[in-house]
Parts: sequence; structure tokens; C-alpha cells
Amino acid sequence: MDLKERILAYMHEEAYRPLLAEDLAEGMHLTTEELVEFDRALEELEKEGAVIKNRSDLYGIPSRMHLVVGRLSMTAKGFGFIIPDVRDSEEETDVFVPGTDLNTAMHGDRVVARVTPAAEEGRSREGEIIRILERANEKIVGTFESSKTFGFVTPDNTKLSQDIFVPKKAFHGAKTGSKVVVEITKWPDRRRNAEGKVIEVLGKVGDPGVDVLSVMRQYDLSETFPEDVQEAADHMEQEPSPEEYRGRRDRRDLPIVTVDGEDSKDLDDGVFARRNPDGSFFLGVYIADVSWYVRENQPLDREARERGTSVYLVDRVIPMLPKELSNGICSLNAGVDRLSMACEMQISPEGEVTSYEIIPTVIHVYRRLTYNIVNKVLVTKEEPFYSDNQDIREMLMTLEDLRNVLKAKRHRRGSIDFDVPEVKVKLDEQGHPVALIKREGSLAESIIEECMLIANETVARHMDTKHQPFMYRVHEQPSDEKIERLNNLLGAFGLFIHPSETGDIKPMDVQQVLEKVKGRPEERIISTVALRSMQQARYSDMSLGHFGLAARYYTHFTSPIRRYPDLIVHRLLRETFATGTIPAERQAKLRTMLPEIADHASERERVAIEAERETTDMKKIEYMAQFVGEEFSGIISGVTAFGIFVELDNGVEGLVHVSTMVNDYYEYREEQFAMVGERTNKTYRLGDEVEVLLVRANVEERNLDFVLKDNGAYDPLAMKNAVRGGRSKGSKPARDDKKQSGTKTVGRANGPQTGKKRPPRRPVDDIIAELPSDGSDEKKSKKKRGHGKKNRGASGEKLSLHESQHCSQSEHRHKDDRNGRQKRDEHGSRALNRQERRDRENGRDRDYHRVTVTGLNNAVWPDPPGYHEQKLREETKAEKAKNAPKHRPRPHRKTEGGTAANK
Repeated sequence: MDLKERILAYMHEEAYRPLLAEDLAEGMHLTTEELVEFDRALEELEKEGAVIKNRSDLYGIPSRMHLVVGRLSMTAKGFGFIIPDVRDSEEETDVFVPGTDLNTAMHGDRVVARVTPAAEEGRSREGEIIRILERANEKIVGTFESSKTFGFVTPDNTKLSQDIFVPKKAFHGAKTGSKVVVEITKWPDRRRNAEGKVIEVLGKVGDPGVDVLSVMRQYDLSETFPEDVQEAADHMEQEPSPEEYRGRRDRRDLPIVTVDGEDSKDLDDGVFARRNPDGSFFLGVYIADVSWYVRENQPLDREARERGTSVYLVDRVIPMLPKELSNGICSLNAGVDRLSMACEMQISPEGEVTSYEIIPTVIHVYRRLTYNIVNKVLVTKEEPFYSDNQDIREMLMTLEDLRNVLKAKRHRRGSIDFDVPEVKVKLDEQGHPVALIKREGSLAESIIEECMLIANETVARHMDTKHQPFMYRVHEQPSDEKIERLNNLLGAFGLFIHPSETGDIKPMDVQQVLEKVKGRPEERIISTVALRSMQQARYSDMSLGHFGLAARYYTHFTSPIRRYPDLIVHRLLRETFATGTIPAERQAKLRTMLPEIADHASERERVAIEAERETTDMKKIEYMAQFVGEEFSGIISGVTAFGIFVELDNGVEGLVHVSTMVNDYYEYREEQFAMVGERTNKTYRLGDEVEVLLVRANVEERNLDFVLKDNGAYDPLAMKNAVRGGRSKGSKPARDDKKQSGTKTVGRANGPQTGKKRPPRRPVDDIIAELPSDGSDEKKSKKKRGHGKKNRGASGEKLSLHESQHCSQSEHRHKDDRNGRQKRDEHGSRALNRQERRDRENGRDRDYHRVTVTGLNNAVWPDPPGYHEQKLREETKAEKAKNAPKHRPRPHRKTEGGTAANK
């Protein structure tokens, strides 16, 4: 036990009050050598938040001082939650922090907060941040705007609610509308925003590639490697040498195949299978031996550990290792010798592993296959693929039989299979989305998945039974709160999951519930809630099992090219080859290292998932922008107090805000996962099918807005006109209305209708079915309109004489103000003033009437908060000023008697 651990142990177990540093050292009876290190160790503990120093210079444990230490996770609405580093019990929930108690902390910061108990049972504790231990946002990506003397950057991340002030000397070439990276030079305080300097200009908003590049910078993802890492990769051998074959099993005679996606280049795994005479199977899983080339604490290893994982963005891969390794010497390319780590198993007809070997090998991949090719051979028997693979067809059929056996065994023990389709975005050369491809699981993918799963389980069991330090992939059972919430839903359908006396549930219980509702109307809602009840899988140095797979032992062994934990697994296996165990001294060191590596790998995995999701969602929304105003069928995928989320067939999700549901007042019923009308009792429930209209697509905010077709006031003609204007923004219509008058427009999720030519796509962040703007294009068009259309509203509806006069007066009243005060950029759009930017940050965007709706604007898109009160005050003030008696100016004292006497 080192000195820091001893200090913590003493303060937890023996110290009954906060202590001065001198009293703490005296109570621990430290040696002279330990006293030399004591101050440094205590200071490090304070920086880590493990101990807290108060105003009286006394040191104490945070939990005993009613404090919590953790990471701040902000919301776009201005409040946040602290995720505690340590939870002593399940009752210790996340800590809610209102915006007024943030004390300049920003999203991602590690903080200390004073905590008060939850006001009501089931609600989060509430806290006030009193100290910031670690700042997380040293660099921020955003959009730059400038004035004559200063500039500011609006962060792309909506969880960072304040602009970054940039002095003029720190512009460094940035111009209004540029996407930039700004480095913080002064952190915010209570009275001013953070200050920074521009360190990189990524390009202009809307330029090809800038959107994905912005996400990369936001998550600190780099395609390039440090100089020493790249140098090590450049000097890496291109082919293994015969000397490296010594001590390895030669498996070059086996027809090993790789099966991957069409565009995969980093090929981690190969498989070979045969059926034994007794009906059992031999399965060999051969994984790239990355640990042979990436040695511990060398530049390649340090960089791989920092990255944690490869990141698969929508248009590129950010590799964990340089391509010289990931696509070269480590990749199991066909037709060349490669070093591998193998797990060779004998599997019974019932799917049980009866014996196995984990050994280093040398292999020669016989053929590179893709999922499509294997499916065409085994499922559709399509030519020429069926004939071209005749020599390995029997092995592929054996793999299919083995897959069926292994999957049946997993099902028998209670493994839960959630079929969640993946949506892939197809891009053109300019990076614009041209199609959304929904990929369902295929037989070929299932074959490889089952082979990898059984290899992972076998390796994990091997190391756990040897009681060696190891890296596991763990998935814990759902929390009591989530189980209770799931049971509340199940109770409405006569179902229930029975926890044990200790509160545990079994995977089999969840699996049986899902099977009972299969094919029934409630299947979708129960499957969705059950999936959301699951915990997030993570890495750990402890073998805690995998709940979803119903596996007692599990690890990640099969992808060391793209996952650092897999590389660690290979390295630990290699250390046992010589004697069957790891030396005791090395074990002690590993037991201190592995928890930190596991936590970091889990964190990097979450970052990768967020970055991948963000770039995919961004392109999905850009793709859907061309369909604004069209109809779609969808499934309610989420229900909240502010509306319902609807997922379309192509995997795209958008929001139907409750304010657009105009036929009733709707109440959110959390326990039913539903919105229910007070008068009509109309119910919108999770899993229900609905018809919606797409009315807004905002790439920058990453969201879509829908309106319910049967419960949202809209005018199809006005919508059609608004959509056309939204798409081309002042350009001529792309198709002749006369020619199209007999054609019905029907929205489709997978692309434009055949036979219809769409207007060219424009690079725009926000394409909205909108009211006409007040820009210069509109002014020009007004001059050309003539006087015949003067008495018409924004939607084209005819106005009465009184309404027309009112609009005319209003227009003249504000004409000077528009011309004099609104600064416009080169595109004719008005720059936002400070109040408007503050409103937008706080979710009070002034562009409320986003859809042209005849006579029902206020019902569909309500006026901003306080609008009517402000308008009433202004009208009252104007009326008083109008009716007030006019006072004659008081004469000057020197001229009270007139001016004649002074002549």
C-alpha cells in the first residue's frame, strides 16, 4: 500500500473529524522518509478530489462533509447533473445542479459540489458547485462572428451555453461565418464569459467536409499521428520474417477465410471450421497478433492507449494504429503469411466447448470474403458466387450449422437478442448524403458473431479460472429503479419480472417476457423499454459477467487492431505462455494498472460512439432536408413531457412538439409511456404508428421537427409553397406547376420519387418550411409583384381591408428601424444581436412561426413567452402618450417679458 492509499485508509477508518496536515501526519506515525513525501501525496489527493481542504485548512473526506466529487454533464437548457466518481449505494443518485449554482463550471468539468438531499422520493439530489478540480474544455469548436473591436465564438456543442469572447488581436484570420477552433486563455468568472484565441480556421460553414472536421476537432480526434509514432510505423516490417515463426503453430495449410464488410481494410479475424466424425465441431478463430508488433510503453503503444479505439465516422475512419499496421502487417490480408493469436476449440453438437487451446500461430489466409458473398453462397445461391466458392462451400455450410448450434445454446441459457437495425449513410464525392441504407442482420454476420462470441467467452474463462490479472468486458444487470419501471409497464399487460430475494433478476426472465409478446401489438413498446433498461457495457479488471449474453465469463479478444483492451488481452495471454502464470511482481503491478486502463478505454469508447452518432445524425438530417413538407409513416420511439419522438422507416428520428398537437390539451403519463388528451382521451403511446409531416430540418442543431398529420393544423398548399421557398431560397421553382398539377406528392424515406427532378441541393444548415424572410431578396420581389397582391398575408391568404391597412401601417412604422439597425452579412441575412443570441441559447428562438399555416399560426406555433404582455404594455404606453395633454414650452427666464426691451 503506497502513501496515498494509507492516507485515505486512515481518514476513512480512524480519523473521526477533519484534521490539520500536521495532526494527520502525526496520527499516522510516519517515518522520516514518508514525511518527506507526505505533503506531495496530500496535495495530489486534494487535486484528485479524494480529500477536501476547507477554509480552516482542515482535511476531510468528501462524503463526510456532505460533498460530492464528479463530472458535470450539462444540458442545452442551462442546468446540469454531476455524475459522482464514487457511489456508496444506489440511493446516491446523480446530483442536479441548477444554472444559478454552476459557479462558472462548464460541461465535462470535474467538480466538487455541496449536496442537499432530494426534496421528494425518486428525485435527484440537488447541489451547488463550490470548486472546479479539472477543466475539460481547453479547446472549443464553434462558429466565429466579429465586430470592429472584438469577436466571439458560438460553440457547436449545445451543452456549452456561453459564447467565447475573442479579442481582435486573437482573430488570426477568422472571419464571420468561419468554423474555428478556439483555445481558452481565460476561464469564465461570475461576471464575464471565457476568453480565447483562434488557433485553427477549419473553413466556412457549409463548405464540403467542414461539418465532419468540426466534429473531429470537438472530440479531439486526429487522423495524423505524432512524429515518433509515425516514425515507428514507417520502420515497421512489411512482411513477417521466418525467424518470427519459431515457437508458433503452423496453420498455413488450413483454408482460413476472413469475412468482413465491402470496404473494410483492417481485417482482424479469420475463421476455419470442420465437422468431426462424431458430429462435433472444430472451430479455429485466428486473430491478428498485434501485441507482437506493439510493445508495451513504446510510442505505438502509448498512442494506442491514449486513443483507446478506432473511430468510424460517417465518411472516414480515425484509426487507433497507423495504417502501416492496421491495413498492413497486422491486417490478415489474403494470400500472404501473417502472425496470429488463435483460439482453437472442440465444440460438442450441443454447443459446449469440450477442449481448447490458446496459442500463437502463423497463418496464410486462403480467401477474403464479404458478408454479401457469403449470403449469396448460403442463402440465395446466386451465380457466379455459388460456383466460384465451390472449394470452400462445405466449410461455409459447416460454419452455418455451427452458428445454429451456438445460437441455440445461448438462447437456452437466457441470452437476450435485441434486433436493432443499423442505418448507413451513403455519401457522394462532395460528402453530401444521397441515400440512407437500413442494414438488417444477415446470416453471414450472425455466423461471424457467434464465432467471435464463443472465442471471447473461452479466453475469459481461461484467464479467470487461472486467477490471473486480466481485462474483461462486463455488462451488469439493470438497476432496481429500471427494473421497477419496466415492471410497471409489464403489469398493464399481465406480465411481471420477479426479482430474487436479493433484488437480482436473470437474463432468462427478460428473454421470456420478450418471447411472450412477440407478434403482439405491445411487442414494440415492451422491447424498446426493456432495451433502455439495460446498463451500458464497459471494461473492467474484474470478471462480473455479461448480463445481456447470459455469460458468466466474457472479454474482448477478437479486435486488437481497433480496440486497445483487446491488445491488452493478447499481451496478458502472451505473458502466461512460458510458465502458465504471470510472475507475482508483475501481477502486483498489473492489478494497479488495469483498473485505470479499463476506465480510460470505457471513456474513449463512449467518446467514439458519440462522435460516430453525431456525424451520422448530421448527414441523416442533411439528407432529410430535401423532403421538408412531405408525409411519412413512423413509429413513436420516445414520449416526454414536451412531445413525442417519431422514428421513420429509414431510422431517422424527429420531434413532434406538444404545442403542435392542437385538438386537445395533452398530459404526459410517464408510467404509461404516453401522451393522453384530457377531453378526447386520444393517446399517443410508445410504439404506436403515426403519420407525420416533416416541417423543419436543422443540421446545426441536429434535429428534425414533425407535425402530426391528423392532429396538427396545417395547409397543404401553404406548406408546398413554403417548402419550395425553403429549398431554393429565392431561386426559380425547379419544376413547372402546370405540368405537375395532376401529380400527387408523396414523401418517401429512402429518397426522391422516380420521374421527378429535384432542385439542386444547397449547402445550408437549416432548411425550414418558413415564412418569407425580410431579406433583400424579398424586397426585390416586392417591387416586381405589383399592386394586385398587396392585400395578402404571409401564407398568401386574402386579408380584409382593416387587416391590410394594419399591416401597411406596421410596415411603414418599422421600415426605418429595419434599414438602420439591422446589419447584414454578404448573403443578406441579418447578424444576430446580443439579446437574440441569448434568446437562442436559452431555447427562446424568436423564429417561432416556422410553418406557414393559414389563420392558425398561433395555435400551431405559439408566440414567445411574454409576447402578449409586452405587446399590451407597449400599446398602453402609446395610447397614454397619444392622449396626454400637450404642454406649452416654458419661456426662458430672460425673455419672460418679451424681447423688445433688449433691443
